[in-house]
Amino acid sequence: MRMTAAGSGTGRAAVIGCGVIGAGWAARFLLNGWDVSVFDPDPGAERKLRAVLENARLALPSLTDRMLPPEGHWEFSPCLEDAVAGAGWIQESAPERLDIKRALLGELGGRIRADAVIGSSTSGFRPSELAEACPAARQMMVCHPFNPVYLLPLVEVVAHPGTDPDLLQSACRTLTDLGMRPLVVRREIDAHIADRFLEAVWREALWLIQDDVATTAEIDDAIRLGFGLRWAQMGLFETFRIAGGDAGMDHFLAQFGPCLALPWTRLMDVPELTPGLRKAITQQVEKQSAGSSVIDLERLRDRNLVAILRALKAQDAAAGTILNAHDAFLGQLEASDADCDRPLLTVARRVPLDWTDYNGHMNEARYLQVLGDATDRFMEVIGCDAAYIAAGMSYFTAETHIRHLNELMAGQGIRVETTCLQGESRKMRLFHRMVRNDGVLVATGEHFLLHVDLSTRRTCPARPEVADRLRRIFDAHSELGWPEGAGRAIGQKQ
Repeated sequence: MRMTAAGSGTGRAAVIGCGVIGAGWAARFLLNGWDVSVFDPDPGAERKLRAVLENARLALPSLTDRMLPPEGHWEFSPCLEDAVAGAGWIQESAPERLDIKRALLGELGGRIRADAVIGSSTSGFRPSELAEACPAARQMMVCHPFNPVYLLPLVEVVAHPGTDPDLLQSACRTLTDLGMRPLVVRREIDAHIADRFLEAVWREALWLIQDDVATTAEIDDAIRLGFGLRWAQMGLFETFRIAGGDAGMDHFLAQFGPCLALPWTRLMDVPELTPGLRKAITQQVEKQSAGSSVIDLERLRDRNLVAILRALKAQDAAAGTILNAHDAFLGQLEASDADCDRPLLTVARRVPLDWTDYNGHMNEARYLQVLGDATDRFMEVIGCDAAYIAAGMSYFTAETHIRHLNELMAGQGIRVETTCLQGESRKMRLFHRMVRNDGVLVATGEHFLLHVDLSTRRTCPARPEVADRLRRIFDAHSELGWPEGAGRAIGQKQ
């Protein structure tokens, strides 16, 4: 399963502005194999980027069960012209001021590739407002992400009337290859879609504090312990559809629609952010954070997001469908290891953040999961794939022996090399070696499997095409010698 460059969709990106959002974009591109040049005159920009990359290198690989492409190279460019030279994607992430964004976009004319996408991270401005100052207006569109950019998949893509339709499609393909979900907004509107919802909630929250109805912590609890959990998987309208019961959405609208006439909201009225209100909000938030630093909160946020997203991924629901699609894309970049004169590479990945236990290292159950994934991959190699199983045949594991030889920490890269020790029509015996990226052997697993007929749940001969492939690999691996540690009883040396 060697990673190949052909068709990987990687290239060179330029990030203009390296604050929280710009650094997140740089991390998303870099960890998907792109080279990135950054332009930001802020002397502290490089420090900020390194801090974001440190978090991203742990968190983003935790979302995929494949190995991401080799990380790209990054550099800070002394001037805008050098940063954008040769870039196929230019992401403007300057401060949210129209004059600053227009000035930067106005300098791009004649300096960029004709097929380069120019995306703006603006959360509020319409693309036509920005394109007025951009000599390459046909290449310009809004690509508004969500923080942290390296984890959250949504990108609001907004074109203006002069945007090249082909470049718009190209941008969506690239974002998809980066593991993101481009949401093309039907027409220009201030603040696009998502931030209009955030603004509505923000206005209500300010009034609740101003009127001494709730504190910042109480408001946050109402979101994260209540509807926020539902929204993460179903959004707004599906949640309300369920609230309508068997009668569905129409019943919900009939039952709760009259409430819209009640004075439940002050959306069009905003309290003045007086010094007193600002002080109250600041003090409450500081108390709520209980002395945690920003970096502490970012890392807690990332671990929680990884756990939530991986749970959705296991159900192939909501954001999890995007993660599974990205795994499938990464799988297409892996060339099958057809050579049988060495152990087969059956797993290549990093340890997710949520796989560690109270000792700080990978949970012992996850060792079995990785080795089980290696067995599944070997089964695919010999032809016992989804189609074969759907046709009524498979392998069942009868015995397993795992040796835990070294620790694994979150974020560390691992690979599994598999040797076939027995390859008969009804029986298969595999020996897996789990190796860290630094070459250290961390575990071995020996697995004995029986071929079964799924209709009877009893052993039976494998179909000829599978039996032949298994026999060829076994014959080749028989020449490799007996692996150290194979055949051991528990707790006893061979």
